[in-house]
Amino acid sequence: MTDFKIHTIESAPEAAKPLLETSLKNNGRIPGLHGTMADAPPLLAAYNFAHQQFMATSLTDEEKTVVWQAINVENSCHYCVPAHTGIAKMMKVDDAITDALRDETPLPTAKLEALRTFTLAMLRDRGFVADADTQAFLDAGFTETNILEIILGAAQKLMSNYTNHFAKTPVDQVFQKFAWEKSGNVAAE
Repeated sequence: MTDFKIHTIESAPEAAKPLLETSLKNNGRIPGLHGTMADAPPLLAAYNFAHQQFMATSLTDEEKTVVWQAINVENSCHYCVPAHTGIAKMMKVDDAITDALRDETPLPTAKLEALRTFTLAMLRDRGFVADADTQAFLDAGFTETNILEIILGAAQKLMSNYTNHFAKTPVDQVFQKFAWEKSGNVAAE
């Protein structure tokens, strides 16, 4: 059984302290995920860098939310789904999009649904997406650049989802009102 520590600035390894100070400055608190990742400073640094780079992609805030939440829901991440629900609200993403992602119901537009479908195909097929599925994604108005950007988002989510699975990171108080559990969730406890 694992018992991961959620670090504070004081308890973190030296290399993680500046990373947690930045988290505190940027968020007004240290997210539990960051405190957990701090035990492996290169992981926290890589996660932060991946996040910054994904935020810089050409995807809209709605599209970023679709990529993040499609993966979070698929991976049954008890921490990331509530966190990204709150983040989507801060980004002013329509609640109808967030609700559809959380509930695994159809998204409000065909283009966003094509994005979710392609993101899940990429995840489930480990990058070996059928040509017809890739063409459907491109026909929906996306580009080859967007495919690469989704790979970046998936890499970011792999780091956070898997960390939270192992650490059972408690949902931050600010996001507890968005608590979520996958319908028929069969994830190992």
